[in-house]
Amino acid sequence: MERERRDADEQARLEALRSYQVLDRARPPVLDDLTRLAASMFDTPMAAISLVDRDRQWFAGRHGLADEQTPLDVSFCRHVVPDGKPLIVPDATRDSRFAGLSNVTGAPNIRFYAGAPIVDEDGHTLGAMCVIDDRPRDIDERQVRNLVTFAGQASTHLAAIRNRLRMADLGDELARASQREDDLVASITHELRTPVASIQGYLEILGDQGADLAPYRRLIEPIRRNGERLVSMVDHLLAGTRPDEAPLPDPVGTVALDTVVDAAVHTCRPLIALRSETVRMHRDGAVQVRADLARLADAIAQLLRNALLFTPSDRPITIGTGSRPQPHVTITDTGIGIPDDELPYVFDRFYRGRYAREQAVPGVGLGLTIARNIIQAHHGTVTVSPAPTGTVARVTLPACA
Repeated sequence: MERERRDADEQARLEALRSYQVLDRARPPVLDDLTRLAASMFDTPMAAISLVDRDRQWFAGRHGLADEQTPLDVSFCRHVVPDGKPLIVPDATRDSRFAGLSNVTGAPNIRFYAGAPIVDEDGHTLGAMCVIDDRPRDIDERQVRNLVTFAGQASTHLAAIRNRLRMADLGDELARASQREDDLVASITHELRTPVASIQGYLEILGDQGADLAPYRRLIEPIRRNGERLVSMVDHLLAGTRPDEAPLPDPVGTVALDTVVDAAVHTCRPLIALRSETVRMHRDGAVQVRADLARLADAIAQLLRNALLFTPSDRPITIGTGSRPQPHVTITDTGIGIPDDELPYVFDRFYRGRYAREQAVPGVGLGLTIARNIIQAHHGTVTVSPAPTGTVARVTLPACA
């Protein structure tokens, strides 16, 4: 009787999984974005949204993994499904469940694994949101909570994808426009980002070759760095030139505002590392907002990047969160400021002020446009105003019911 019940539950889970219509299809860009952000936040080379099918796991979103799917017998994520709770494996070679698996003994040489269950609104565990490293390590309780948040975001994104497909079946033109946008982004991702990522992978292999390639090492690093810059620029242009008929999706889940800020700060690490004066943070850990974690973090990162680019490295920048009168993020810098005659235009697409043009500050004038569009999609507002010594950027979001 118990076995029959388990079989029936598994059949119901598989039917629910297939209802999302993401298996054996092009990966939704929003899920790739989420895995890329997770890998960045957890500082791992690999991350995935793994959906556990009957005899395989399908990567609906992935970063740093070459395969689209793997057999179930080498899956770490399949252990998350029946337990329904996070699984942390500090060193797979020391765990009898995983030590002999081909993806541990060979490529991609998994050592560390952390996965949190992706549970849909009907209680079915579809798979796991996981971060993976080829070196042993561990994470603390706060990071586990962040991983659970990422899994919740994955679940709500999958629900949004399914709902959009259902709406398309009913002939909703807005849903079809949004789907066409996803197809366009996926096509550009495949045609440009994928080859560049492959080049970067080969460069990493060359970088590990030791003394034989020592004379060429000074050439390899600029190629890798410029490849990353090219990928970032494509993402930036796509986000900043989104047509009006292809609106951003509504926020899809509840997250801690501090987690959003952590992700934004992590994205800006290369610029922060160049400063003698670090970024100061003031947290209000109780603030929750309804948000798309990856996109809202991108908006905050755009604002923070502006502060970093226009503030001398020896002057302070402060980023803080608060809940009164509404949830908000405030970024205060002590930089060059914005002239009064330029202030009305700072959110215009491709607008660059005199200082940016004269000093050749990196960028194409889309950062604040992207930030505004994302924040408006979250039903919030963003303002940029002069301060006595610098500029204040403030993002205000609706209170979470």
